[in-house]
Amino acid sequence: MSDIDEEVLEERIYTVPLGKMIYTRGIPRRKRTPRAVRLVRQFVIKHLKVENVTLDNRLNEALWIRGIKKPPRRIRIRCVKTQEDTAEVYLA
Repeated sequence: MSDIDEEVLEERIYTVPLGKMIYTRGIPRRKRTPRAVRLVRQFVIKHLKVENVTLDNRLNEALWIRGIKKPPRRIRIRCVKTQEDTAEVYLA
């Protein structure tokens, strides 16, 4: 969890389907992983209804593990919503 003790309002585990949104929509190869990072953020904003999203370093490394051209087709994440209307996202 976080280093700062914050009150946890909600905690959920999601599987984000990145394959449909990256591989089938004509996204150039060199922009796939940066787009995957943005899509994870948008997914969390949509599902938890928050404004600020912080991605964990291990999650970012998991998205970039195969380089810029081939991000994973789906990724499992753990979202923690805090009191300040922010969410922290970790690799599940």
